[in-house]
Amino acid sequence: MAMNAVARDTVFALRRQIAKIEGTLPERLQAPAPGVSGAIPGKVRGGFPSGIAEGLNRSNDAGGSDMTPDMTIVRRGLAVASADAFLHTGIERLDTALGGGLPKAALSEIHGLETRDAGAVTGFALSLVSLILREKQGLPILWVGTSEIFHEAGLPYARGLHALFGIAPEQLLFSEAPKLLDALWIAEEAARMTAFAAVILEIRGSPQRLDLTATRRLHARAQSAGRPVLLLRQAGEADPTAAPVRLIVSAAPAASRGTVAGPLAGSIGRPAFKVDIGKSRTALPGQFTLEWNPNEHAFAERTENSVAVVPASGRGADPAPASGAVLAFPALASPATGDQPSRQQHPAHRSPRRAG
Repeated sequence: MAMNAVARDTVFALRRQIAKIEGTLPERLQAPAPGVSGAIPGKVRGGFPSGIAEGLNRSNDAGGSDMTPDMTIVRRGLAVASADAFLHTGIERLDTALGGGLPKAALSEIHGLETRDAGAVTGFALSLVSLILREKQGLPILWVGTSEIFHEAGLPYARGLHALFGIAPEQLLFSEAPKLLDALWIAEEAARMTAFAAVILEIRGSPQRLDLTATRRLHARAQSAGRPVLLLRQAGEADPTAAPVRLIVSAAPAASRGTVAGPLAGSIGRPAFKVDIGKSRTALPGQFTLEWNPNEHAFAERTENSVAVVPASGRGADPAPASGAVLAFPALASPATGDQPSRQQHPAHRSPRRAG
C-alpha cells in the first residue's frame, strides 16, 4: 500500500510538471459532498476517473473503494474554461470539436504544408483577424515576419483587406525582420503589450530556432497578456510546438456564385478553405470545408460535394454501339475451290520443264 501511494504521488508530480511546461496548470474543482460522488462525470470507484478528469486523490481508508470528502478532482484548463475564453469561428461543429473555439489567451498554430498553400493560410488568418477586431475594436494587429517569407508569399493587399475582411489598412501593422531570431524577439515583446489586439508571427520552413523553447515563451506571453498569438507556418513540417491547437489549412475548390435563379455556371464563388485539426488537446482529428462570406464577414460550412463534373461534349454524333466479339484471325478451314491460285500464280519451280 505504501509503494502504491508513493507511485501515485510520483505520477501526480510528473503530471503537474508537464502541465507547467505546457503552460496549462490543472484546475482544482470543489470536492463533492458525501453521498453525491456518483454525480461526478467520469468517476471510477477505486481508480482514476475517465474523460476530462486527469487525477484523483483519495484517502487510504479501510475500504479503499469509496470516494471521501477530501478528494480533489483535477481537470485540464481548456476543458473547464469559460465560453468567453475562446474565439468562436461561428461554425458550431468546428467550435464544438475545439472545445469552444480557438483559445484567446494562447498560441495557436495555422499550418500550411506546401508553398502553394501560403495564400490560403494568409486568407484564413485574415479571416480570424476580422473576427478578433470585431471584439476588440480600435486596436491594431501586429504581423511579424522575416524578409524571406514576405518576399516569397508577399504582403496582403490594402484594398482587398477592407473589401473582403472589413479590415482598415491602418489596423494591420507589419514588422519585417532580417532574421528569425529578431522576429521571435519582436513577437515576444509585442505579445505582452496591451496596445495590440493580437500578434501574428509568420515563418517559412522548419527552422531549428523555432523549437519547443521558443514556442513556450510565445505561449506563456499570450497567456499572461490574455490575447491570441497566431503562428503561421508556411511550407514546414509538423514539428512539435507548445501551441495547444494546430490547424492545417489549404485551399478548397470554390463553388459557383449563387444567384436568384440558382448557381451561375462557370463563375467563381466565395473563397473556401479546407481546415484539418492537426493537434488539439480537446478534439479528435477532423476536416472541415469553410467558406468566407465577404459581405457578412463570417464563416459558413460547406458540406455538399463540390467536385467539378466535366459535361459531355455538345458536338459530334453519338458513339457507335459496341460491336460483338472480334477475332484476330479467321477460323481455320480448308480453302474453297474458287480460292485456289491460278497457274500463272504458281511458283516457277513447281511448273513442268520442257525437254529439248
